[in-house]
Amino acid sequence: MDDDDAEYMQGSDDEDYGFDYSDDDDDANNAGSADVENMYYTAKSHKEDDPERALKEFQAIVEQEEEKGDWGFKALKQSTKILFLELHRPEEALRTYTQLLSYTKSAVTRNYSEKTINGILDYVGGGKAGPVDVGTLEKFYQATKSALQEAKNERLSVKTNLKLAKLWLDRKEYRRLEKLIRDLHASTVGADGEDVAQKGTQLLEIYALEIQMHNETKNYKKLKEIYNASNSVRSAIPHPRIMGVIKECGGKMWMGERQWMRASEDFFESFRNYDEAGSPQRIQVLKYLVLANMLTGSEVNPFDSQETKPYKNDPQIKAMTDLVDAYQRREVHSAEKILKENRATIMEDGFIRRYIGDLLRSLRTQYLIDLIKPYTRLELTFLAKQLNVERDEVEELLIGLILEGKVEGRIDQVGMRLELDRHQVLEKRRYTALEKWTEALESVHNAVVNKSPTNAGRMGGDGGYGFPGDGMGSFRDFGRFEGGY
Repeated sequence: MDDDDAEYMQGSDDEDYGFDYSDDDDDANNAGSADVENMYYTAKSHKEDDPERALKEFQAIVEQEEEKGDWGFKALKQSTKILFLELHRPEEALRTYTQLLSYTKSAVTRNYSEKTINGILDYVGGGKAGPVDVGTLEKFYQATKSALQEAKNERLSVKTNLKLAKLWLDRKEYRRLEKLIRDLHASTVGADGEDVAQKGTQLLEIYALEIQMHNETKNYKKLKEIYNASNSVRSAIPHPRIMGVIKECGGKMWMGERQWMRASEDFFESFRNYDEAGSPQRIQVLKYLVLANMLTGSEVNPFDSQETKPYKNDPQIKAMTDLVDAYQRREVHSAEKILKENRATIMEDGFIRRYIGDLLRSLRTQYLIDLIKPYTRLELTFLAKQLNVERDEVEELLIGLILEGKVEGRIDQVGMRLELDRHQVLEKRRYTALEKWTEALESVHNAVVNKSPTNAGRMGGDGGYGFPGDGMGSFRDFGRFEGGY
């Protein structure tokens, strides 16, 4: 028994397990069934060595059945697979498939028919038989949808449309995808025009397809609109993979807006959902999470969490782990070396490559701040050599630091030097410290005055400790008092 037959046995869960007494007619029927079964397995044994002979024998089974039944359905299924996968005759495969669909009304159980339909559509659109033209794909799906509408199987009809939408997305057939998404949205709308609550899960699947489409077409305005709409869906229990897709695209959206923290949060949720679903995409998203976390400037290692720790030594992640270590130690040269030696696992991803410049800029900025601390004057060429970059890039980094107030100094354009104003820095620190000391001393003095029992009755008027005015004895009034105590 192969997988097809195993699926059939498992899918027949609508059978009647009651006991009936057999009579002579039943014995005759059983004998006939046994003959058909033998024919089926004989035909199946010829699939690989003589597919044409197998086709004829499967066709004989279909023609022999007076009423549509299990073995005719199975024979048509095998015929469709042989014609499509082995003989590469899609038009003939479509005819046997259309004939098979007519059996789904009553000849086989709904579960088994759904598994069969999904399986056939998977290998039709999965490229197992080589490239399939769009017209052939549309014919297979149109035949499926027509049969399901006739059988009033709305649930499988929606699933089939979602499968086709994913196929159009993978093939970048965006016009076809947009039209299909409109049809899918129509199926989630109730009589009052509002989204039906119990169809929230289906709605999230549609949003996941839309978000991916807008991400690939770089329609970020529409992407954000759909992303926000997906976050407003409450009554849904989506598959973790669906939420992984939505959050991954959300993270990419926030990265585009340079909102590193929000991107990091979404990538973590995406990774967690992909991990729960067992999706291999979790490794790629974990790389995005590490990248976003470094861009936030966070000192927290992303591999310290319970969810990510098991992947710390994964061969595909090891380079990112080393990059995090180099970033936290502010070793810009080590980071550059890691990126150069691990192009296959880091730099070949277009999304990561887009933000490596931001990452290196952040790392070089921190390295530059630490480098100039002991000096009052430095040549730009010296700094460029230390960072292993061009002098113009060093100048640009320094201008940004000066404008942000992270470096106190100026750039001598003639001498191409950075001149740091250490005196101004020290004065600023001295005045800041003095101001804090004064505030602390005044706070202590007021606390002592307020708690003193001997002065409780003398706090009003001009009495007290001899301070004129409000009687609080503040240092604010001390400068106006002539004669001291």
